[in-house]
Amino acid sequence: MIIGVDGNEANVTNRVGVSTYTFEMLSYFQKSASDTQRFIVYLKKPAVPNLPEETSFFQYRVVKPDVIWSQMSLPVDLFLNKKPDVFFSPAHYAPRVSPVPTIVTIHDLAYKFFPNEFLSSDLYKLNKWTEYSVKKASKVVCVSEHTRKDLLKFYPEVTNKTSVVLNGYRSQKSIRSIKSAANTKTPYVLFVGTIQPRKNITTLIESFEKFVETHPDFELKIVGKKGWIYTETLSRIESSSASKQIKYFGFVPEAELATLYQNAYATVLPSLYEGFGLPVLEAMSHGSPVIASNTSSLPEVGGDAVLYCNPDDSKTIVDALEKLQDVKLRKSLSLKAKKQLLKFSWDSCAEATLNIIKSSIK
Repeated sequence: MIIGVDGNEANVTNRVGVSTYTFEMLSYFQKSASDTQRFIVYLKKPAVPNLPEETSFFQYRVVKPDVIWSQMSLPVDLFLNKKPDVFFSPAHYAPRVSPVPTIVTIHDLAYKFFPNEFLSSDLYKLNKWTEYSVKKASKVVCVSEHTRKDLLKFYPEVTNKTSVVLNGYRSQKSIRSIKSAANTKTPYVLFVGTIQPRKNITTLIESFEKFVETHPDFELKIVGKKGWIYTETLSRIESSSASKQIKYFGFVPEAELATLYQNAYATVLPSLYEGFGLPVLEAMSHGSPVIASNTSSLPEVGGDAVLYCNPDDSKTIVDALEKLQDVKLRKSLSLKAKKQLLKFSWDSCAEATLNIIKSSIK
């Protein structure tokens, strides 16, 4: 059996979200590869150094050119060269034409609910390519029940071939360097996520401005790479009445991020929409209390271990921050978090996904 995998999302140095998911799938596949279960990982460019190492049964294949790669270069290669028995796409797009069964993972449908936050070229691909990817696929994997429900709102015809496989998490060893974002004794509220409008950071800033009126010693640390339409958020930081207490760090390496989580007064995720919400699990795994929106997939991921807020009402975020002054509440949330985390594992996620992939081989 040969399993083909689109590895491009993981073929980057700094991974978040879908890139992390793809990397974790590849890591598990590499460990499970054998003479009877081989993997070919298809890439547009040579593998970066921190991808899983090649073995006799787990190999990378660079396919050129990289223009319209998933819909032209990849399918041509699949037809003309040694074919896998099945092809897995971890991120929305599978080849429209394929000589073998395809499986695709859908992470969210943000582009359906917030189309103005995407470039027109990307929006076209997300709409059209995702549609025929899920319709053509033998199986569709959704990362949460909420994502599955959203998918079926738009494509009810794929109901019988969808499965929910929850994401996992991985705790990182912490490190504090001299220039670390976590190198401070000042208490702080933490946000982790891509800088884009649906993350609702502007409402968090508004909440923080109110919170520091009575807690002037706090900072707000914002961590995440720049995403779609990020300038509005950065401008809001500069114009904030608490701008001197708001720090934006961009992407932070995993070890430093672990330290940030560990020392945060709270991690706040006020998103308007999430397909899953990995920072919820990451924060809980490092002992940070979590405040999250009561929308989309976040209650599914956080369970009763999270304080929830209305993402449209900054006062509810302030109220949750105030509640966390209660030491007993913090301890209670910590105990609940440990129990909630038992539901999530990257190995379990990858194993279940691999079983779905293998079940599609004819």
